[in-house]
Amino acid sequence: MPLVGTMLGSGSVFFLRDGISARLEKLLLGFASGVMISSSFFALLIPALEISQESTGVPYITVSIGFLFGIAFLLLLDSYTPHLHLDSNESEGIKAKRLSKSTLICFAIVLHNIPEGIAVGASYAASGLGHGAISLDSALALSLAIAIQNLPEGAIVALPMVKDGESRMRAFVLGSLSGAVEPIATLSVMLFASFAAPLLPHLLSFAAGAMIYVVVEELIPESQSGKHSNIATVGVAIGFVLMLVLESALG
Repeated sequence: MPLVGTMLGSGSVFFLRDGISARLEKLLLGFASGVMISSSFFALLIPALEISQESTGVPYITVSIGFLFGIAFLLLLDSYTPHLHLDSNESEGIKAKRLSKSTLICFAIVLHNIPEGIAVGASYAASGLGHGAISLDSALALSLAIAIQNLPEGAIVALPMVKDGESRMRAFVLGSLSGAVEPIATLSVMLFASFAAPLLPHLLSFAAGAMIYVVVEELIPESQSGKHSNIATVGVAIGFVLMLVLESALG
């Protein structure tokens, strides 16, 4: 489902000839931040605490360890993977001179999508293993929220590529490929959880840490830089409440 959201967003290159306005881009970045923050708490951290209470460990220690490992994992990926952010002309990570600007931007979104795939996989694994903290409907709510968030994300990736001279088809393909990592991460986590069920609280909190890293390191700074930062804040509120409503209604 999240991959479909990315593809639909990337498909905007075929009917949005002039791209998206700066205000709308800020709103969408804020929206993505709100969804990820809300998901991290309501769909990941709180269920992780509830599930870990069933074991002999101390719940807050178990969840804290997973959360910090999620932060560290994304920090390593961010430090070594070559990528370029939309509001920057200088790439980060290991320097790769032969990679195009479009490819570097695509890699940046891949980094965003890895924790989302892990989150969806962990939530489906928890529901499949029969943990009451996460139902199948709750896992579906998380998947739907991330798919909705990926709609603007796909557009934000693909549209600037067209402005930089890429063909619309190439921009669509690259934008869509940036979301292909999500089902791979989802299936990998579900397979791992089936063999290591006791580690499920760690996986849920790991995913939360990875998503919070993306929000704090990338999305919030991009949404608050320059003009229209207040619009980004409104987007955060909308995204946060949307996930809260979905989790409450379907969870």
